[in-house]
Amino acid sequence: MKTSSVRLGVDIGGTFTDVVLEHGSESFSTKVLTTYIAPENAIIDGMHQVLAKANVAASDIGQIIHGTTLATNALIERRGAKTALITTNGFRDVIEMRTESRFEQYDLNLNLPEPLLARQMRYTVTERVDATGSVLIPLDRSEVEAVVDRVAAAGYESVAIGLMHSYLNDAHEQMVAEVVAEKMPDAMISISSEVSPQMREYERFNTVVANAYIKPLMKSYLGRLEGRLRDEGVDCNIFLMHSGGGIISIENAANFPVRLVESGPAGGAVFAAHIAARYGLDKVLSFDMGGTTAKICLIKNQTPKTSRVFEVARTYRFKKGSGMPISIPVIDMVEIGAGGGSLAHVDSMRQIRVGPESAGSEPGPACYGRGGDKPAVTDADLVLGKLDGDNFAGGSIKLHQDQSTAALETVLGAPLDMDAHTAAFGLAEVVDENMANAARVHAVENGEDLSEYTMIAFGGAAPLHAGRLCEKLGVDRLLVPEGAGVGSAIGFLRAPFSFEANRSVYMKLSDFDGTRIQDLLSDLQAEATGFVRNCDGDAEILSEFKVYMRYTGQGWEIPIVLSAEQAMNPQAETFERLFEEDYAKLFGRTVTGLDIEITVWSVNATTPPEQVAQVAQHDAGTTAVMNGKRSFFDPAKEEFVHCYKYDRTRLEVGGFIEGPGVIFEDETTIIIPSSRNAIRQPDGCIDINVKAEG
Repeated sequence: MKTSSVRLGVDIGGTFTDVVLEHGSESFSTKVLTTYIAPENAIIDGMHQVLAKANVAASDIGQIIHGTTLATNALIERRGAKTALITTNGFRDVIEMRTESRFEQYDLNLNLPEPLLARQMRYTVTERVDATGSVLIPLDRSEVEAVVDRVAAAGYESVAIGLMHSYLNDAHEQMVAEVVAEKMPDAMISISSEVSPQMREYERFNTVVANAYIKPLMKSYLGRLEGRLRDEGVDCNIFLMHSGGGIISIENAANFPVRLVESGPAGGAVFAAHIAARYGLDKVLSFDMGGTTAKICLIKNQTPKTSRVFEVARTYRFKKGSGMPISIPVIDMVEIGAGGGSLAHVDSMRQIRVGPESAGSEPGPACYGRGGDKPAVTDADLVLGKLDGDNFAGGSIKLHQDQSTAALETVLGAPLDMDAHTAAFGLAEVVDENMANAARVHAVENGEDLSEYTMIAFGGAAPLHAGRLCEKLGVDRLLVPEGAGVGSAIGFLRAPFSFEANRSVYMKLSDFDGTRIQDLLSDLQAEATGFVRNCDGDAEILSEFKVYMRYTGQGWEIPIVLSAEQAMNPQAETFERLFEEDYAKLFGRTVTGLDIEITVWSVNATTPPEQVAQVAQHDAGTTAVMNGKRSFFDPAKEEFVHCYKYDRTRLEVGGFIEGPGVIFEDETTIIIPSSRNAIRQPDGCIDINVKAEG
């Protein structure tokens, strides 16, 4: 592996592509508009800009870490490959029947999302493995060959294979994969026992179908990117950020692209966790708002909360249950269609609605002057004085306030009989309240009180809205880190190499088998470690053990963390004690008289976390040096307030700003509401706190 002090982090978002170059202790960054047709073009453009700033050559780059929304967008926009599913006879319609749950109980006209694959693209074979892994109906190879001949004749590019209970016995899936490889040598193959070896066939089949659906696209893109970088003189290893908050090799990413679906937001959560460790904060609300979406994540004890199932492409007001479930390790967060490019409209009840549709980078918000004629959140921010149209994105993009005003008046003002400023106020309040509601629900679902939390805001649009969000949520402290505008890309450079291996093996505590558990966890440890060794063959690798447990008869599990000693020397009493402690914390009590069962076993192999130096935090010092005057609309006061503006690069340690105020930098703008004051901390963070009463 090539070693160098020069590292590159790249985050492709729905509107902007963020590029960060670290050279020793120095950091250089830029934002360029995402190029949808060929995303690698924006990466090369951004790379040239940061190389010029750092005065280094492309050949000096020692490592590239990349995250992208390409996989997510392909699923949302249904732009994947022509894909077939081969499954067990009788289970052809699992991905269409879903779980029969209703995500909106009282909507009589509820429309369920269409499955990724239509019925005619789903094929069956006669076989059956039971819930213990025993073969009930053997698979006939000649039948498989006949089915694959039909698949080949239909011209499919990619094949997903998902058979019943294959997570316990994958022999039948492997046979189908062998036949597909023989008869369709050019087709991509994804098998569920490798992609997501977990119980619950609806989630597992959806996950393997999603992996197969985006595999040709992602493999092609990653190959083009690798080639373009080589042509530019870059000869280092390229790694991808995965949804669980770690880094995997480009080869593993190409084979399991479904693990990249939340890679960008995961980088942001890692970035926030790094800041939390720097400040010794154990309760942090991570707020990441970019051009297309806003992501909110709870970080406790400097570690983002994780999950093993999440949803892509929610269709019903971003409501849980209305999307496509993907069963992979992921950082648990709530994501809503609220970004700088999110478009506003007036609904049938004459209410302003924002998102989930986004203007993206093509054409972008109306103020970009690229043909957009609908008002976006960025248009409202510009009209309300939160943005400087001449210095947006470091002056690289000129914003046209007259076009924002026209769009606001036409789309919102005319139907509601209001001027552009009032329409902008309404738009901004709606999007801020949407984000506040998402944060409240996420906190309640996790049993947390947000008033005890510190918010860390990053992403190009978050510092514009974070102050107002804190007012709505009752959060007293807000940190805006240095490099906040490109926070996710910086997070990639802070992330460890890691891979989480999961497997479903059902076991009741009354049938506890310590030897079997030891063997199972050892196998998972070896599997996860192998993926990490593929990235870094010499690094120290740590193992984190987790089991998912529930009371018998319950429908879902809670994660229980085990120490290495508890995992390698398993005791039923220990498992029971740990489960009851966590269950009581979450639900307030335990349930007596019921057996406890384990459904999923997990081992995460990871390189050691980066050592973080604590910040010597400063109290307010001298008043910060002003850089002119301006005014912006303060929604809490419902009026424009006059204030000073500040250049972030000129703020000194301890520099004090009494709100209201505006801090400008190349990649974002920080709005300090009238209710807050700010201090510049030694590491460059802007520390914003509620004003003391009186």
